[in-house]
Amino acid sequence: MSSTEISPLAPATTPSLPDIAGVRLATAQAGIRYKNRTDVLYVALAEGTQAAGVFTRSRCPSAPVDWCRDALKTGKGARALVVNSGNANAFTGLKGREAVALTAEIAGQAAGCAPEAVMIASTGVIGEPLDARKFEGVLADCAARAEGGAEAWAQAARAIMTTDTFPKLATRRVEIDGVPVTINGIAKGAGMIAPDMATMLSFVFTDAALPQDVLQALLSEGTKTSFNCVTVDGDTSTSDTLLLFATGAAGNAPVTRDDDARIAAFRAALNDLLVELAQLVARDGEGANKLVTVEVEGAESDASAHRIAMSIANSPLVKTAVAGEDANWGRVVMAVGKAGEPADRDRLAIWFGDVRVAVHGARDPDYSEEAATAVMRKPEITVRVELGLGQGQARVWTCDLTKAYVAINGDYRS
Repeated sequence: MSSTEISPLAPATTPSLPDIAGVRLATAQAGIRYKNRTDVLYVALAEGTQAAGVFTRSRCPSAPVDWCRDALKTGKGARALVVNSGNANAFTGLKGREAVALTAEIAGQAAGCAPEAVMIASTGVIGEPLDARKFEGVLADCAARAEGGAEAWAQAARAIMTTDTFPKLATRRVEIDGVPVTINGIAKGAGMIAPDMATMLSFVFTDAALPQDVLQALLSEGTKTSFNCVTVDGDTSTSDTLLLFATGAAGNAPVTRDDDARIAAFRAALNDLLVELAQLVARDGEGANKLVTVEVEGAESDASAHRIAMSIANSPLVKTAVAGEDANWGRVVMAVGKAGEPADRDRLAIWFGDVRVAVHGARDPDYSEEAATAVMRKPEITVRVELGLGQGQARVWTCDLTKAYVAINGDYRS
């Protein structure tokens, strides 16, 4: 459940998102689990809106994940999105599937579309049945008052929060072949964060006119260097869902290939927006006091560098050392060694910030405990590893592991 204390790593300001033609939003209190707080987001999408998605690779996916995968296969686009917080509708068997179907039916009636044109995402407690009847009347009311504007976007980002301490929003504006287009994105996530070909919950909207196959290619590519490069606790959620919607209202000339030079700026802007949202998730890691960027260079391949970086970022010993402001580079060595990837101890070099702490398989001869500790006291820290084996490189983001993380998750269902 959401904390009353905002993460010390939260941005100083929250962006004001512009309107996007073809996207209208509304939020409501349905009493899914929480009392006296918004827990439902409804998004109305213009006819002709195309959709793409990337989802968890957990072998125990939630019922909404299965629903969205099937809906996207139809290639018929999307007319509505329904997101609830408080209950993940995961590991709920037949009841879960029936709840999703009923939710889509209720939303479809509100939107005037087929149930298959409704995308659904849920976040919260796993294993508890979701009573979809609570959406009756609520979604119809949302559809009647849905609107655009900065406040609607801000409320949407808050509605999908669980243990998040601040809403996560980002926006970009670029051109496709001289036509201005806008991209808005929101996300939620603070715990159970170690995406595997997906994100936590994130929804990105644009008025660009792009077909589904192009959207899917762009989204899948952008995820690799954004949400798949963030981890809080090493646990991949059953509900991870990233959806990208394109209303086509901008009216740019048709694009049929994802490598079309005319969408190069759009691709860059989308990738940048996804990275920003992913970093916001790391900044809001449960109990976090420090943002950690892990950079690995000189690996045999990019894939190898990524696995080593994630091994460092997911190590409880590394993360607790960061929390304790302890420049314990030995724990980084441990995490490199356990990754199962090619590494040569005697070629290894490690930096905390701009302070090199280890080189050639031993402590740096110019090592300064005072300088290294000064780096560890900062709210944002970079851990850099040079393997000296090749050209592979990777960058991932994580946070420290504090006593507050244990407290939050020990009391989560209370």
